[in-house]
Amino acid sequence: MTVLAGGRLVGPERVTAGWLRVADGRLTDVGTGPPPAPTADEHSLQLDGYVLPGFVDLHCHGGGGATFTTDDPAQARAAADFHLRHGTTTMLASLVTAPLATLTGQAAVLSGLAADGAIAGVHFEGPFLSAQRCGAQDPAHLRDPDPGAVEALLDAAAGRAAMITVAPELPGALDLVRTAVAAGVVPAVGHTDATYDQARAAIDAGATVATHLFNGMRPLHHREPGPILACLSAPQVTCELINDGVHLDPRVVRFAAETGTACLVTDAISAAGSSDGTYQLGSLAVQVADGVARLADGGSIAGSTLTMDTAVRRAVQDAGLSLVDAARAASLTPAQALGLADTVGSLEPGKRADLVVLDDALQLTGVMRAGEWAIGP
Repeated sequence: MTVLAGGRLVGPERVTAGWLRVADGRLTDVGTGPPPAPTADEHSLQLDGYVLPGFVDLHCHGGGGATFTTDDPAQARAAADFHLRHGTTTMLASLVTAPLATLTGQAAVLSGLAADGAIAGVHFEGPFLSAQRCGAQDPAHLRDPDPGAVEALLDAAAGRAAMITVAPELPGALDLVRTAVAAGVVPAVGHTDATYDQARAAIDAGATVATHLFNGMRPLHHREPGPILACLSAPQVTCELINDGVHLDPRVVRFAAETGTACLVTDAISAAGSSDGTYQLGSLAVQVADGVARLADGGSIAGSTLTMDTAVRRAVQDAGLSLVDAARAASLTPAQALGLADTVGSLEPGKRADLVVLDDALQLTGVMRAGEWAIGP
C-alpha cells in the first residue's frame, strides 16, 4: 500500500490539499489535510503539484506514430500506450469509415485490446454518416444504416463496442440509435447535416453524445439551429470538444463548456507526438504541417495531433476554464457518458487508482493507472 501526500487534489467541485491511499490498484482512502502516519506495510510518497483524475478520451484514432485503424494489435497497443503517457488512463479506440469487412476485422482486433484492459472499447465513427458533412471520412464507403451492417459491427466487437456515431437524418438512423441503446452501446450524433428536429429525434430515441461538436455538422443558424443547439440544449448529451486551437476558437470552447455538458477529446491520429509529414487516416492520406492535420486531397481538417494533457492546459490557459472545470471535462463527464463513473473519472475511494500529476504550469509530471506509475512522479 502507498500513501500519496502533499498534492492539491482536483475534485469535481474544488481543489483541496490532501492525500490518497492506493492498494491493489484502487484508491482505498482519500482525505484532506496532513496524511495519516504510514502503517508497517505501506510507504508514503510526497507529490508536488496538482493531482487530477486520469483522463478519459472518448474519441481517438491513434498517436505516437501508431493507429487504431489497423489489423495489427501491436500497433493499436502502441497507440494506447502513447496516450497513457500523456495522462489518458481510459480511452475508446475510434475507427473511421471503411468497407464493412475492413471495419469488422479492425473491431475484432480492438476487442482483444479491450478484453485486456488496454482500451475501454471501440468507437465506430462511421460508416453511417452524411456525405455533405463527411470531413475526413472516405465518402466512397459511406452508407445508410441497415440492421445487417449494424449487427455485423456489433458482433465483430464481441461485446466491446462502446459508441457508434450516426447522422440522424439518414434513413434507418433512429432504428440504429434504438438498437445501440438496447445493446448497451452509446449512440452519438455526428458528421451530420440534420435539422434541429432531426437531431432532437435522435436524442429522444437515446443518443447521448455529440461527436466533436461544431465540426462535421450543419452550422448553427438563427432560423435553423440544427444539431449544435439540439445537442447543447440537451443536458443528457455530452458534447465532445477538440480543444487544439484549430478545430475550435477558445471562446467557443468556453461557451460550449458553460452552456452544455461538455467533455474534452483529442480526435488524435497517428501523427500525435510525431513530426510533420504524411500520414494515413483509414484509407485517406493526411498531410501534417505545423502540427495541423489536413487531408492531402481537399485540405479538410483530418483529426488532430492533440493529447489530453495539452487539451486540459489549453482549456485553462486559453479558454479560461477553471482547473476544476477542465479536469471534470477531461475525466468525470466522459466517464459518465460511457457509464464508467463508478470505476473511473474522479479521485474517490473504491475507484481505480488512475491519476495525473501536473505542476504549477500545468505540465504533466506523473501518470498512474491502476496503481502503477506510467510516468514519474
